[in-house]
Amino acid sequence: PSLPGHFQKVLMAITRSLLFISIVLVVISLCVLIFRDGEGILDAMTFAVVLLVASIPIAMPVVSVATMALGSRKLAEKKAIVTRLSSIEEVAGMDMLCSDKTGTLTLNKMVLQDELPIFTAGVTREDVLQYAALAAKWLEPPKDALDTLVLNAADISACNAYEQIDYVPFDPRTKRTASTLRDQAGSYFKASKGAPHVVLALAHDMNQIKDQVEEVIARLAERGVRSLAVARTRPVANVAELDNAPVWEFMGILTFLDPPRPDTAATIKKANQYGVGVKMITGDHKAIAVDMCHQLNMGDKIQGCEGLPTYDPAAGALPKTIGEEFGPMIEAADGFAQVFPEHKFLIVEALQQRGWMVGMTGDGVNDAPALKKAGVGIAVSGATDAARAASDIVLTDEGLGVLVDAIIIARRIFQRMKNYVIYRVSCTIQLLLFFFITVLCIHPDSYKGWDDDVPPSFKLPVIALVIITILNDGTIISIAYDAVRPSAGPEKWRLPQVFAIASVLGGVATISSILLLVVMLDSQAEGSAWGAMGLPEIENYSQLMMAIYLKISISDFLTVFAARTRSNFLSRAPGTLLFFAALVATVASTLIAVYWPSDGSEEGNEAMGAISGSLAFVIWIYDIVFFLLQDALKVGFIQAINSYTGINEDENKMDEDGEPPESILYFAKKMKGKIFGEGPVGRRGDSKGHFAPLDTEEDDEGRLSDGGIDERAFITGDQGSLNANPGKGGQVARMV
Repeated sequence: PSLPGHFQKVLMAITRSLLFISIVLVVISLCVLIFRDGEGILDAMTFAVVLLVASIPIAMPVVSVATMALGSRKLAEKKAIVTRLSSIEEVAGMDMLCSDKTGTLTLNKMVLQDELPIFTAGVTREDVLQYAALAAKWLEPPKDALDTLVLNAADISACNAYEQIDYVPFDPRTKRTASTLRDQAGSYFKASKGAPHVVLALAHDMNQIKDQVEEVIARLAERGVRSLAVARTRPVANVAELDNAPVWEFMGILTFLDPPRPDTAATIKKANQYGVGVKMITGDHKAIAVDMCHQLNMGDKIQGCEGLPTYDPAAGALPKTIGEEFGPMIEAADGFAQVFPEHKFLIVEALQQRGWMVGMTGDGVNDAPALKKAGVGIAVSGATDAARAASDIVLTDEGLGVLVDAIIIARRIFQRMKNYVIYRVSCTIQLLLFFFITVLCIHPDSYKGWDDDVPPSFKLPVIALVIITILNDGTIISIAYDAVRPSAGPEKWRLPQVFAIASVLGGVATISSILLLVVMLDSQAEGSAWGAMGLPEIENYSQLMMAIYLKISISDFLTVFAARTRSNFLSRAPGTLLFFAALVATVASTLIAVYWPSDGSEEGNEAMGAISGSLAFVIWIYDIVFFLLQDALKVGFIQAINSYTGINEDENKMDEDGEPPESILYFAKKMKGKIFGEGPVGRRGDSKGHFAPLDTEEDDEGRLSDGGIDERAFITGDQGSLNANPGKGGQVARMV
């Protein structure tokens, strides 16, 4: 079974905390009702169970899943398919991305160069190209970019004179392909193409040509030119002789370019601005990796595989000291060259042991362990089924631009979930503390002016708690559509702060509810504060319970508007659906309170009674006043937290012009445009609501525009193709 993700662990931590507090307070209240007040066990148990259900955030998983599901739909529109829903939260917190070079940072469209060094006497350029094609499946469609390069350059008709007996495809571990062939004379030989240092190790004269080959490779790599070595064996009479002692000849080196994508440099820059570090991981030569870093404006501190950790699976579990031993070196590096698939896994492990939330891109079968290990496994476009299965997100568009989109959307989703958690915890605190204090400390039968059958402790009927739960939890799912500003840096839960803010909000609501209850209970006495203010009459205890029900219900939903911002509630307009959901819930609660079937006079004090419209209006005003106080105290408390921690979350938000499409103000402007014939005014939009591209800025979901990329991104040779051959009129492909 798969281990629970980070978000499931957070949800469980929140739920366990609230459940523990709820059980303790409810059990104490239950004991007081039964043993002190003499209430029937069944009635007391019913109240306790319903209060416990209302207090526990049962809807939290539903709201969270709905919020992430809506976000996954937006990500799908941006060409990012989410395979594990909770990974959206991890994308929001991702602060390190380990990216493949070929095909992710580059175009994966190889351009053959004129320069082709030869190392075997009598061999021509055409011979090297032909043997490179023979080391591929030339009768089948190309499997990768290198096969495409070779088969497009070679004379395929000449290859048909040979019979391919066996073929070994490319493997990231061996880093070469190999074919066993028979020519028309009946002789057998092998052909191979792959990484130069791997193919060089096969050559019978390796010691004689090693220095020369390495000098050529280094010289090419310094100019950003990649190399593909080609070798063959001398023909023999039978296959057995070929397998026993083949004599390999190092024929030559094909040179080619794999230029960076036009948007890669801007994408990496934007990712860095969003607090996500990017490390390049490649199997290519170190000098090629350094040159690519220069083209992409990345740091050029590239670490070779010789300094990376190793691991023997037979040794058992991974050592917990990888992060301590290798972490500083890995953190300091800007990328890694000449790595094997197992190195990717260990790089991820080391970074995770150092506390990083790591994203990993990959496309091959051998990348699957690293993708599975990473906090966010990302299968790039064209990835194998194994890589897709091991990933949390599958990109269907090429490049990393879509991943930056995903980061912005994920951070919006995180903000919505975090706001909901603060709201839900504060509501739990209000319900639990209010009824705990009223059951223990407030005795309605001690107040004058009420009927003789007033209970010894205050509690609401079960139906009131059920209505509060249904209305509030049923409509709060609209927070999934709230208008939020994503953070400029990686998100973290900071649960102590979440609970502290929720405690302030819930504490103010609790105090206001207790204060109103005490004043109302005293309203029947002569010279009461209630009567002195000329407030509407409360005819019986049933109406008092209904008034308290309405106060708690309205207060609960007003709290969401304080919980969704870190500054005052007017700093950001709510989402359209959230606004109307709050309107529906509060209006429904008010109508229930005013038009309840009974006024409570004939049913005794066991049921609630309908209240007057004027009393409902007074409760609304009371709730709004305390909501403003609640919001002001929240702002002051958060400022105190910011001063203590040095982190101001509200100032760490992305700058946005205008209102997001989810905002109620955007909706109002849109409706105004439809009514009065004016176009809706969208963020960075024209009169038709289209988003105009700005230089390397994000649109409504943070997508990078192409405005910041110079159309002269690449320098072409005389024939319009990329060329790095000195003296031939071409230049190395560079980002301008």
